[in-house]
Amino acid sequence: MYYDITVPQLKKMLRNLSGFLDKAAAYADAKKFDHEVLLQARLAPDQFPLVRQVQIATDTAKLGVARLAGKEAPVHEDKEKTIGELKGRIESVLAYLDTFTAKDFEGAADRRVTQPRWAGKWLTGKEYLIQHMLPNFHFHVTVAYEIIRHNGVDLGKKDYLGAIDLRD
Repeated sequence: MYYDITVPQLKKMLRNLSGFLDKAAAYADAKKFDHEVLLQARLAPDQFPLVRQVQIATDTAKLGVARLAGKEAPVHEDKEKTIGELKGRIESVLAYLDTFTAKDFEGAADRRVTQPRWAGKWLTGKEYLIQHMLPNFHFHVTVAYEIIRHNGVDLGKKDYLGAIDLRD
């Protein structure tokens, strides 16, 4: 169950995020301004810029599944300066997520999960997934979407949701 509600959905949303970046690059090219303008854009002065939103979304995806599965995640150095580099980071995380199977999540619900910011405190895997990992991931993807949209890029709900497996 934990695999089904993490890996496929995280991959879908990361692919959608990559699509947001494609549209952002095309917009900047069409309007003839430097992509850096969008990468450094933010919605509020005390909020991270777009580049950091993408970094945190990818970190949340890779670290979240790694923590639930009791594995080590790859390290990214947060040095991306271009849309291409951010898309490469997304591809790297997608490839990492492809290494997981449902079996990796056995015992995830009861696993103690912590992270450096929590100063020795922990959550069960179930609590971590519901209270922190998924909300944090979606928060940063949403903020990235909103920064890009706020700056004039034609993004809509279908871009955010991506393909849905509707049936007849």
